[in-house]
Amino acid sequence: MVHEYRKLSQTFEEVKAENNGLKNSSVEPSTTQLGETDSLQTELSKLKSENESLRLRSCELESENERLNLVMSSWTQSSVSLSKLHETQKPLNDKSVLGFNGGESNSGETCTQSNMVYDKFKKMNFVKASVIHNTCESVKYDDQTSGQLNQKGKLVSYISDLRILSQDG
Repeated sequence: MVHEYRKLSQTFEEVKAENNGLKNSSVEPSTTQLGETDSLQTELSKLKSENESLRLRSCELESENERLNLVMSSWTQSSVSLSKLHETQKPLNDKSVLGFNGGESNSGETCTQSNMVYDKFKKMNFVKASVIHNTCESVKYDDQTSGQLNQKGKLVSYISDLRILSQDG
């Protein structure tokens, strides 16, 4: 029994020493743990500074994006205005507005509409009411009347009171 008591006492002392050793090791970190902690703190501070620089860059890019959106929107508005301006212009060979359109001109008419007016212009019949010659080589057309429909439904225009004077006399 004494022998068992000594054996248990010795085991108790070993366990007690191991327990104290573990308490000391958990309270005081090892130098390797301190080195790892320092490197992790350094890496964390680097990542924080990189994160802040990326946030600043993101803000700069967002402001540049807004500025470019404004520029693109103004270009789009200019393009729309230019398109409207081109729509209101007539083709170069369109002669329908030389006084014979009869108020049918539309500021936004398309090329096919202006061709219809041009075709209508080609189908008009002009009739002289009377011709008077004077000694100054001028020609007079009298009895101006607005366009009328004849019996077949075609537009007949009467042009009169148009004077063409020569520069000679």
